[in-house]
Order: sequence, then structure tokens, then C-alpha cells
Amino acid sequence: MIIDKLYNSVREKGFVCVGLDTSMDYIPRNILDKSSNKTEAVFEFNRQIIDATYDITGVYKIQIAYYEAMGIEGLEAYKKTVNYLRKKDCLSIGDVKRGDIANTAKEYAKAHFEGDFEVDFITLNPYMGYDSITPYMDYIKSGEKGAFVLLRTSNPGAKDIEYLDYNNEPLYYEIGDNIYKIAQEVIGECGYSSLGFVVGGTYSEEASEIRERYQKSFFLIPGYGAQGGKAEDIRLYLNDFNGGVVNSSRGIITAYKKFDDGEQKFQEYTRNAVLKMRKDIYGEK
Repeated sequence: MIIDKLYNSVREKGFVCVGLDTSMDYIPRNILDKSSNKTEAVFEFNRQIIDATYDITGVYKIQIAYYEAMGIEGLEAYKKTVNYLRKKDCLSIGDVKRGDIANTAKEYAKAHFEGDFEVDFITLNPYMGYDSITPYMDYIKSGEKGAFVLLRTSNPGAKDIEYLDYNNEPLYYEIGDNIYKIAQEVIGECGYSSLGFVVGGTYSEEASEIRERYQKSFFLIPGYGAQGGKAEDIRLYLNDFNGGVVNSSRGIITAYKKFDDGEQKFQEYTRNAVLKMRKDIYGEK
């Protein structure tokens, strides 16, 4: 199953998830100058990041909004990026946060689990109801695809809805418990489900409870670094540094900008940012 591939990738390469949330103003000038259009520039930037980090990165997350904002050229870059990840035998998460139902959701599933934009995992928003998840389950039950459902996110606005009281508990537990039941249908040999959760790393108060409550859930953990998530909080969501992947986007892909020779040593600084993140979360000095 795809979740076993992810589990083994984390075991071999580490828990870092590099976020390819590529904006044009993140790209070094020397790459821009050699590119004839946005597709070339974005893909070359992504390719160099992948080449510098694929042996120390468990999975890559591509936030599709950055590519949609560039129009056709951006979507071409998205396509080339996910294809390149597949060529390098790297796992991919399409951060698309789809949340519609019925035939519309079936078309979203087809769009991101087949064809030009095919990835290994996608992100889903459950707030239209559990029938917003079921159209993806045939792909997930095949063992070839997986998904991460929003549970408790890292943004401040999470408290507007996710924390609303429901039977004396936050609403996200009611949603999580029901998704967790569905997730039992797709448990891999590693003991985790291919239907996991997005759990923000910026709030530590509930971390141990969430990890204990959803023992068979693999977590996608955003919020480290630029959003304020601390290493000691992140560790609470992991089981022996597996059972989850920790995403960092800007903290890695723009790390070179902190150095005078950053553009010349772009790949070196990108790789060093991943290694520094790993070391921080491992608790090494």
C-alpha cells in the first residue's frame, strides 16, 4: 500500500516533507535569467531542490495554488514537477484541499490521482460532510493512493470552527473520530492508514492526546518554522520519528536568501536547511 511506501521512505530518508510552494519571487535570479518562461523557471527551481534533497526527504508536498496563480504555465510546471518526482522515485502530496461532493469530487479524484496532475497523496477538507471523502475511497482502497484530511490545522483561524464545542469536546474530535472509522478500511502492513490527517504543529496543548487517540493515523504536520511550530512540539506527534511527516516550505526553499552567496550555492543551502531541520527535530545539538 502507498502508506507502507511512505512509512518506509520516512524510515530510510527521514520525516522531512519539503514544500514546493514555489512563487516567482522565490526563484534565484540566475535561474530566472536562463529561463524563457515561467514553466521553465519554476520547474528548474523545483528540480534543483529535488536533486539536492531527495535522499534526505521523505516526501514532497506541492501546493497547487501557487501554480494555478500562474495560469497555464504554472500548471505545466506542476505537471513537470510531479512527473520528475515520480522519475526520481520520490513520493508526492498534492496539497489541493478539495472538499466537494458527488460527481464533482469524483472528477477531482480523477484529476489528481490520474493523468497530468497525478500524485501519491492529496489533501481533503471534510467540512461539507463525510460524503466529501467517499468519492476518493476507491482509489485509496486500491492501495495505490492516499489522502490527508484536515483535522486540526495550524492557522489562527482554526479556532473559529475546529475548536467549537461539540459534546464537551472540540468539533475536530467529532470529525476525526468519524474519519478514523473510515480509515480502518485501509490499514497498511506498517500499522498506519492510507487515510491520514493534517495536524498543525503550532499548538502543543493537545498533541499527545491527538497522537494517542488516532494511533493508526499517519500525520501530515505543517506549521514548523515560518509558522512558529517548535521542534519539541512536533516530536509529540511522531512515533519514534515516524508515523508522520513534517512540512517546511519557505524555511527550506528560500533558505539561500540569508546568504550573500546564496544564488551561487542555492542547492547547498537548500540541502543544509533540510539537515538543520532534521537535527532540530531529532533534538541533536
